[in-house]
Amino acid sequence: MKFPNLFKPLKVKNLVFHNRIIATPAGPYHDKAIGGAGTIITGSVNASRKRASYSKPDEPYAFDKYQREATRERVIIAHQAGAKASLEIIHSGQYARVDDYAIGPVSFTREDGTEVRAMDEQMMDEVANDWAETAKNAKEFGFDLVMLHFGHGWLPAEFLSPLFNKRTDEYGGSFENRVKFPKMIIDRVREAVGPDFVVDMRISAYECVDGSIEFGEVLQFIKLVEDKLDMVHISAGLDINHEGNVHMAPTIFKGHMPNVEWAAEVKRNVSIPVTVVGAIMSPDEAESVIAEGKADFVALGRPLIADPFWPQKAKEGRDEDIVPCLRCQYCYHISTDRKNVGCSVNPRYSRTHLVPLELDKAKQKKKVVIVGGGPAGLKAALVADERGHDVVLLEKKKELGGALWYAKFEEIKIDLYKYLTYLITQINKSNVTVKLSTEATPELIKALSPDAIIIAVGAEPFSPPIKGIDQPHVVQALDVYERLDQISQDVVLIGGGSTGCELGIELAHKGRNVSILQGSSEYAPNGNMLYRIGLRQTMEKEKTLKLHLNSFCKEITNDGVIYVQDGKESFIPATTVILSTGFRPKENLVQALYGLVPDTFVIGDAKQVRNVMDATREAYFIAANL
Repeated sequence: MKFPNLFKPLKVKNLVFHNRIIATPAGPYHDKAIGGAGTIITGSVNASRKRASYSKPDEPYAFDKYQREATRERVIIAHQAGAKASLEIIHSGQYARVDDYAIGPVSFTREDGTEVRAMDEQMMDEVANDWAETAKNAKEFGFDLVMLHFGHGWLPAEFLSPLFNKRTDEYGGSFENRVKFPKMIIDRVREAVGPDFVVDMRISAYECVDGSIEFGEVLQFIKLVEDKLDMVHISAGLDINHEGNVHMAPTIFKGHMPNVEWAAEVKRNVSIPVTVVGAIMSPDEAESVIAEGKADFVALGRPLIADPFWPQKAKEGRDEDIVPCLRCQYCYHISTDRKNVGCSVNPRYSRTHLVPLELDKAKQKKKVVIVGGGPAGLKAALVADERGHDVVLLEKKKELGGALWYAKFEEIKIDLYKYLTYLITQINKSNVTVKLSTEATPELIKALSPDAIIIAVGAEPFSPPIKGIDQPHVVQALDVYERLDQISQDVVLIGGGSTGCELGIELAHKGRNVSILQGSSEYAPNGNMLYRIGLRQTMEKEKTLKLHLNSFCKEITNDGVIYVQDGKESFIPATTVILSTGFRPKENLVQALYGLVPDTFVIGDAKQVRNVMDATREAYFIAANL
């Protein structure tokens, strides 16, 4: 077996886990349940039901009369391929969606106008009993274990962390006081479920916001309650506090496996099994965590959204067939305000009613010519091939990849480059005929006699009419990547979209003095909310990087840039000026190829400049319906 430690069974009390992979509650769990994970956390349930203010009024209590069948079904779904069924128990505390008032350590009024009331001892007693009742219900309904959510800024964490807990009574202030209520919850749960039922606890090792609880106290708390727990699950960051959220579900601006060393330190200090979550992207990384004794389990969230069959493929040694997660944050509803939730690499996520697990073969085999070997063209080719069509892919350049090809030059784009590697690997395994260094002319396409044409030729850089733009020290962003180390010391980037900002970070990281001019009041306006927070936090750490908003380039001189900000002209010296002013579809090329056969489709950036998720989704649906 390629990853022996990852698939080594482990017994916890009377429960035998057949591998070390835990599927987190992120996203739907139906596909993950048959994808090979050893444990499926089947979503969250509210700890309390007695008052809407303790819970979420739009989510009925999981064990109420008319919810019981659905809750029992969670267990059945998780068990269908042999996984253990876990249930996350959570109380939102001061962040609860409520009809009247929320509760927490202290009284205040939220930004949305909701009253938060400080919990008194009677409230604490009631809520602790609610946790106990919910855990006992989970046991009786057939769940193999429960996970108590004590991290990410939810109610127990609100008492543990001085970021939230400003009480001056016996439940606030010192560590000994702040742990009283969280410890009460755990004590009540253990008493309710008995000594043999497995109880897990998720906690943030560090909340990643100034003024929050330090890791030393988190470790101290874990050791304090260890005798009542059977497992502990190490995470980081916060949820509703978005400055901490980008460390809970790490963006591309944070390296892989950021929580592993915290987990390792916990493991050195406790005798119960330790789980670690957070940007563990590949089976190689997961195997190393277990093999090196830094944790006993790995929990996977977004990687199993990208590919629910990640565990099964790893077990079979087919890790090259795992669809990599891009950590783009589009699967996270708060990042998009629910406007465009999805997965950049898995069209089935959130749309299972439209995208089957496996495509049927087409009733009529067609010859399909795809023009362009970027992410949209590659995905369309793979889907059309899966349908059984005869597929020819034409790519003008000598390598596949389109805009993704440039990802190999930037450290923060490692996940994107791995996705390109995956696509090319799958193309090489398919029956798709690839013709590189081949320009798609109308004559060539006619000679191929296709039944359908998919045009995925991408977009080209846009150059605005700026005085001095034709000078030799002015270059397009895409022309910089292959010679990053050769770029001169003082750089001005015109354009503060995601490409410009990411390139600015890379150059600043290499020691260049970088100024970014962005014409609007927003940097990277094409990015989602969590991406933009992670981007800003990273840019703020680069001392040689400066972002100028509402700044318009008036003229490029031979030694710098004249720009206008708030009606005032200023000058920035520069020996290299990089244009990152956006892209435009290749309309002339598209028009030249359009209409050669009735079934002609335009997808990806060739249709409208967007992101990988939109290109992937569009490519899938067009090719799946040929």
